[in-house]
Amino acid sequence: MIIGTVIGSGIFLVPGTVLKSVGNSVPLAAIVWLAGGVLSLLGALTYGELSATRPRAGGLYVYIRDCFGALPAFLFGWTFFLIISAGTLATLAVAFANYVGEFLPLSPWVAKGVAVLVILSVTVVNIRGTRQSADLTNITTAFKVTVIVALGILLWRYGTHPLFGGEAGDAHRVAGLSGVGAAMISVLWAYEGWQYVTFSAGETINPQRTFPLAFLVGTITLIVIYVLANAGYIIALGAAGVVDSTRVAASALAVVIGSGAGKIVGIVILVSMFSAANAIMLTAPRVYYAMAGDGLFFQSLARIHPTYGTPAFAIGVAGSWSALLAAIGSFEQLLTFVVFIGWIFYALAASSLFVYRSREPNAVRTYRVPGYPLTPLVFIVAAAGLVANTIATQPLRAGIGLGIVSLGVPAYVFWRHRARINQAHAVCRRSF
Repeated sequence: MIIGTVIGSGIFLVPGTVLKSVGNSVPLAAIVWLAGGVLSLLGALTYGELSATRPRAGGLYVYIRDCFGALPAFLFGWTFFLIISAGTLATLAVAFANYVGEFLPLSPWVAKGVAVLVILSVTVVNIRGTRQSADLTNITTAFKVTVIVALGILLWRYGTHPLFGGEAGDAHRVAGLSGVGAAMISVLWAYEGWQYVTFSAGETINPQRTFPLAFLVGTITLIVIYVLANAGYIIALGAAGVVDSTRVAASALAVVIGSGAGKIVGIVILVSMFSAANAIMLTAPRVYYAMAGDGLFFQSLARIHPTYGTPAFAIGVAGSWSALLAAIGSFEQLLTFVVFIGWIFYALAASSLFVYRSREPNAVRTYRVPGYPLTPLVFIVAAAGLVANTIATQPLRAGIGLGIVSLGVPAYVFWRHRARINQAHAVCRRSF
């Protein structure tokens, strides 16, 4: 699930952006990719203990609620529902439709229909059963990982450019802090999604053992896959070729095989994006389910389907909102404004580990994060640094993102008030 959620379209598209942001320096780009992977690993190790400590549906929402209160937890769920998860799912669906256009000519309206159909498909699969959705994720993930690894090995074998020492003409231009920060944001977007698996902890067999192991193995596997793929791109195209290509995987494969290779990459990307969309739909609605259980969202979202045993209404609402965004097609800018906000909540959730350990010092813990307290602390500081860099270098984007989050405050007041009224009515009914 971790690998299936993370590997969407990023590794096929952003390597050129990363390399350009660091002044076309291959060594510095390699450091950024490794640093992004290590940062994700530190966070994953931290979340491994949190998942084992509180294996509840909702994951990050539950940790933030338990340790910092209902308001910040609601703001996370509000932002996650409104833009982050729905926008990410819509982005994948629209990109899927665009890549179908590589094989069949699609009018704009037909492309929107294809995007909506993708979301409808993963919605139906997840309503009908968690096991079926997990099986689909396993199959599609195995396929895309196998092909990406094979692609990397092929590029290494038949590429002719040196891995290091072949930078483009402006390679010696020193990348500033903002450039490295921009590169790191792109890399973390490619790694984005490992956090989602915590949302399904309530439905996992033996989560105290499964989650720490899954976070460790899944994240290390991602680092290896991404480093292998990036090295293959550079060996096939050279640094200048990677920077100049907007579809680096297709360009690299075309060099070593031929112009028709782009179709092969297109098929892999279609499977990859569909797999990621399904994995997001498998995990994200569990946050809305947990919010509804706390009385902070529509109560119907907390219902479990009597036949399928899934939070069917929560899944249906998530799918409907994502499909609407995909059909409207005007969400991309909102997504860029808010995605960096997610790292505020990721850091806040990681901070929950200190609160849990302080409150429950004698609790039996089947897994303890290695290197505590340094491991979670480095992750928190690094996440805070990324947010601060965004605020300093892109104040307008940061301001709009924070504004969208702040709109959740009046929404929280409304739901809190409604929850109290419902509780009062329940007390009255029991009394009479």
